[in-house]
Amino acid sequence: MEIPDNLLYTSDHEWILINGDTAIVGITDFAQSELGDVIFVELPVVGELINEKDTVGTIEAVKTVADIFSPLKGTISEVNTELE
Repeated sequence: MEIPDNLLYTSDHEWILINGDTAIVGITDFAQSELGDVIFVELPVVGELINEKDTVGTIEAVKTVADIFSPLKGTISEVNTELE
């Protein structure tokens, strides 16, 4: 499991990379390994205004369904469409 030291981490297993006025958010390797095989990912809508701790997406895996929580308040400017 990889734990990069240039990221900030939440207790809900999201990570944040701050780059100027943009934040990139993902889930940790630990969360990915606990989920197992992913079947479906629901991503937030570009342009959506979000608050800290809002549910911004869902990951459906063989074992469970997990929400993705926003660690910050802001506007969704881009999503990784390759996940869909």
